[in-house]
Amino acid sequence: MDVGAKLKEARLSSGISLDSLQETTKIQKRYLVAIEEGNLHILPGKFYARAFIKEYATAVGLDPNELLEEHREELPSTEEENVQYTRIQRTRRENNSNDKGSRISSVIPSIIVVLLVIGIIIVAWLFIRANSSSDATDSSEEPQENNVIIEEGTNDSENNTNESAGDEEENNEENDGTSEGSEDNESEEDSSEDLSVEVIEEGTGSSPNSVIGVSNYGDELTVSVDVTADDMESWLGVTSGNGESLYNSIFNAEAAPQEWDATDYESISFNVGNTPAVVISINGTEIEYPVDTSTAHQKIEIQFN
Repeated sequence: MDVGAKLKEARLSSGISLDSLQETTKIQKRYLVAIEEGNLHILPGKFYARAFIKEYATAVGLDPNELLEEHREELPSTEEENVQYTRIQRTRRENNSNDKGSRISSVIPSIIVVLLVIGIIIVAWLFIRANSSSDATDSSEEPQENNVIIEEGTNDSENNTNESAGDEEENNEENDGTSEGSEDNESEEDSSEDLSVEVIEEGTGSSPNSVIGVSNYGDELTVSVDVTADDMESWLGVTSGNGESLYNSIFNAEAAPQEWDATDYESISFNVGNTPAVVISINGTEIEYPVDTSTAHQKIEIQFN
């Protein structure tokens, strides 16, 4: 009995319909029929023949590894692919550091100008004060009539001093506002780096099912997927926490990238047929697979805390 007939017999003995099996495995019904009839050439590629058969066997209660070993000569062979990933988070941090340096450099000239203005005001104030003291000393030796003129000059000097002091306070307030604005900008930039990712449950077996927790993602939450190279493809199923199917098909360069606003989601689940071909990101930060990507088929639930 070939592998397709054996799988079909197990499905019928378990009372599972093709529609129910399609819902369980996320494999299209026409591919399930092709497997049962031995038409493996209809499947998208050699990798999917083995991956779909393993998923089918698990769903109907058979040991997938034992089944593949028993029918090894019937099935097409595949070669494992190693893919090197670019660390998006490291690049983002380097870019943010460069942005901070450029902002600080742009603020320094403004601070220097403000300090120069304050210095000029202080020098002018000291000069006026010294002149006022000198005029007051000379006035004590002159007739009473000249005292009136000297007092008026003194009042003018005091008014100028008050105006200079007022200008100095305004400049200080502007300087404080600039500093506070810089600190706010830096705190906003730092908050974009606070995304926290934690592996809650690491799956096991040939098709591991893992759980990841994500927190500190800010007010907006964007989930996206992309292919690692133009010639890579995978089977991809994406479901929101409330059971809504967001994507369920072959995922390749033509379909990539895909992006969803997950602000109102409590979680989102991924069924990835070929993990070396798919990269998952949260707010632009790549999420690492909990299990090594040599385990090609993985299921991942990302919970938003």
